[in-house]
Amino acid sequence: MRLRPAAPADLSLLRRWDEKPHVLAADPNDDWAWEVELGRSPGWREQLIAEADGRPVGFVQIIDPALEESRYWGDVPPGLRAVDIWIGEEADLGRGYGTEMMRLALARCFRDPAVSAVLVDPLADNVRAHRFYERLGFRFVERRRFGQDECFVYRLARSGYLAGG
Repeated sequence: MRLRPAAPADLSLLRRWDEKPHVLAADPNDDWAWEVELGRSPGWREQLIAEADGRPVGFVQIIDPALEESRYWGDVPPGLRAVDIWIGEEADLGRGYGTEMMRLALARCFRDPAVSAVLVDPLADNVRAHRFYERLGFRFVERRRFGQDECFVYRLARSGYLAGG
């Protein structure tokens, strides 16, 4: 598997994935504004397409929440990253792609020695996502409302990552 930069040519793919029931269930209230955002490359964000055997299977976004423009995470200290991932097609769920995507994303985040931890924010009722992140070594921090969504915030410290979770 590899992660490559998402590009304007991925617009139709991302629009299609964004309407899938399993993607909507995990992220029901976000407007990713693909038409605009795929043409931008701010220094605080990476938008990536995960490919398995050359075939797109998912999406990864890595942000620096201290620099991100919308202040989604509020006031946070420097040295953090936040990750969003999802699998595009239902047929690709449960095949290990999400785990591999997250491992690649974490390696990318922690490659920067200034990064002390990675945050994720699955919906509070998404028990499968909670277990997924916990298996990867993330620890529950708090229940928090982001816009219309009630979420759990999880954190993976560099020390936990280096210890293998």
